[in-house]
Amino acid sequence: MPDRSLATRPHPSRKPCLTAVLRMAGLRPTRQRVALAELLFGGPHRHVSAEQLHSEAAAAKVNVSLATIYNTLHQFHEAGLLREVAIDAARSYFDTDTSDHHHFFVEDEQRMIDIPAEAVEFKALPEAPQGMEVAHVDVVIRVRKTPA
Repeated sequence: MPDRSLATRPHPSRKPCLTAVLRMAGLRPTRQRVALAELLFGGPHRHVSAEQLHSEAAAAKVNVSLATIYNTLHQFHEAGLLREVAIDAARSYFDTDTSDHHHFFVEDEQRMIDIPAEAVEFKALPEAPQGMEVAHVDVVIRVRKTPA
């Protein structure tokens, strides 16, 4: 009898699940959105820039413009599927882990590392302006390798 272990079986497509997730988030599951969702959510949590995702899409033969990548990332963020982490005015990363946590930004490698929320303590936060509430606190700690 041939070995039919899980390691030799092809992985089932996640498209039906991702289609449902997109619909539940209020997004129409277009071919491009589903393909990008597969790239984003097909593995462990990660941080990705629009340019990185565009390169991955090209390598996966997903024909999509950089403008569509930006639009889709912002739509996924607005729908609560991604968390946007602004590094500076011109650079953002999108995090597939939307839970409460913070980040190290490794400057010389242009990459992000998660910091558990409980590893950062605040003595106090200022009161929000009248009629507003604090929605989220993002801490990005910039690090670089120490010189040898």
